[in-house]
Amino acid sequence: MELIPAIDLRAGRCVRLFQGDYAKETVFSDDPPGMARHWRDHGATRLHVVDLDGAAAGRVLNTFAIQAIVAAVDIPVELGGGIRDIETVNMVLGWGVDRVILGTAAVRDPEFVERVCSLFPGRIVAGIDASDGRVAINGWLEATTVDAGELAGQMVQRGVPRFIYTDISRDGTVTEPNFEGLAQILRAGRPVIASGGVGRIEHLVRLREAGAEGAIVGQALYTGAITVGAALAALAEPPRHEVEDSHAAHKN
Repeated sequence: MELIPAIDLRAGRCVRLFQGDYAKETVFSDDPPGMARHWRDHGATRLHVVDLDGAAAGRVLNTFAIQAIVAAVDIPVELGGGIRDIETVNMVLGWGVDRVILGTAAVRDPEFVERVCSLFPGRIVAGIDASDGRVAINGWLEATTVDAGELAGQMVQRGVPRFIYTDISRDGTVTEPNFEGLAQILRAGRPVIASGGVGRIEHLVRLREAGAEGAIVGQALYTGAITVGAALAALAEPPRHEVEDSHAAHKN
């Protein structure tokens, strides 16, 4: 399972929000490319970047910071926040972004999602951000009645190859991921990257056992509750069921 550090951008700085609340912001760095290099140097193999200003405004705004991050590291960068038309997808991919995350567009413009999935195979991710099973859009500022699992099924029909599932109520809390919500999205039959609530290495191990392709971690990495090295070491160990099967085989 892939460990993916999060870099959330607001006004050109690296920040973390609590449960997506823009009024509950903690600034961790004024140097986004330096932060990107930090996570890369500690062993990260991918970065998750979100333009928080762009998500709320409906257009990419932290252009300088995003371009600087992509230029600073030689590992893939996935980007979300305010990407809602083909011109913006082309623009950010032209900067060197590896994968584009579509959240609001998945709800508001599924035909657009289908089109870009066809034009850019494997490079589009549907971001499903939900609270109590209902999807939120526009930087989580607007609640909808859309069911997260139903949206995942609809996006599969549109050709989406993978999902990022975020439980908004867990985001920034380091309490625990929403494993039930993750299972619901996994039922759509596509790889799922989990986000929100990771606070301990044990959470990462459970996410792997639950079937997650990756885990996005923000708050726990920035506070030092989890280190990239320790997390990667834990995830490199065989899953528990493989160890148990091995022991059983030796007994037989």
